Amino acid sequence: LVAGVLNRLENVLNRVLIRVEVRRKAALIAEIELHAKRFCDEFQTVAEADKDLLLEGVERTPAQMLAYQIGWMQLVQQWETANRQGKSVITPHPDYQWNQLGGLYQYFYRTYAQQSLSALQKQFTENVAAIVALIDALDNNTLFTPGKRQWASSTPANWPVWKWLHINTAAPFKTFRSKIRKWKRLRAP
Repeated sequence: LVAGVLNRLENVLNRVLIRVEVRRKAALIAEIELHAKRFCDEFQTVAEADKDLLLEGVERTPAQMLAYQIGWMQLVQQWETANRQGKSVITPHPDYQWNQLGGLYQYFYRTYAQQSLSALQKQFTENVAAIVALIDALDNNTLFTPGKRQWASSTPANWPVWKWLHINTAAPFKTFRSKIRKWKRLRAP
């Protein structure tokens, strides 16, 4: 009798945990999509001629802000692809260590420097969609449990995958939205 009750209780708890994790996954996706849209929408009023304009008080140009986001999303996708292929991943990038992020950012800026603002916005949107698809494709255990991906375990923090995805999408989208808004205020006549 006790074993039967414990078994039923375990089944109920598992169903509840699955619902919570599905909600967490949906919440992560919703947060990424919300902040991505808000960030990208800010560029609708930035002139193409101003895409490379660096203003005092804002450390990046509009094109650099988009390149930064695209660069990090591309890296995360590359890390995941490499791990799925059984390859070891060097984070953040094979040519840059964590104490060389300034060089990595310059690499992002050079990579996307020749693209128009609209092309950067399109790439940004495509990368957001790819990140959302990546999240959808991961099971909850892989997404929410530390140590499930080599690339996510590559730092002492040993974060779960969802946290890496959050700090490379929703969090900087929100932060950089305030930066592009500041840029636009300073640029206004």
